[in-house]
Amino acid sequence: MTKIIKSDSQWQQQLSPEAYYVARQHGTEPAFSGEYANYKADGIYTCICCGTPLFDSRAKFDSGTGWPSYYSPVSPETITEKRDTAHGMIRVEVLCAACDAHLGHVFPDGPKPTGLRYCINSVCLDFKPRS
Repeated sequence: MTKIIKSDSQWQQQLSPEAYYVARQHGTEPAFSGEYANYKADGIYTCICCGTPLFDSRAKFDSGTGWPSYYSPVSPETITEKRDTAHGMIRVEVLCAACDAHLGHVFPDGPKPTGLRYCINSVCLDFKPRS
């Protein structure tokens, strides 16, 4: 996958302040505050920074956590996983493979068929309806 590299000032010009904070500075939006937490439309969720397709609505489920949750990405090549030890916890961070945007974290407590829960910040996503 081709890497998309921009300066901080370019990202700040492109993104809302909240999207910049979460996606580029590894922040987190408040639970139950995001546009896509309870969104039910059929389509593909893409990276707010670069437009890479990340998650299919068919893999979305209600985790009760307040963030959009998916049991798998569109393709393993679209995301990168990285060990995250911030805030005194050991977690697995999920990043966009194309632009390194922080998306959220993945946990081993999801539903079948994968048993994974990709817990993703709404503000890091855009939605493209299935045509």
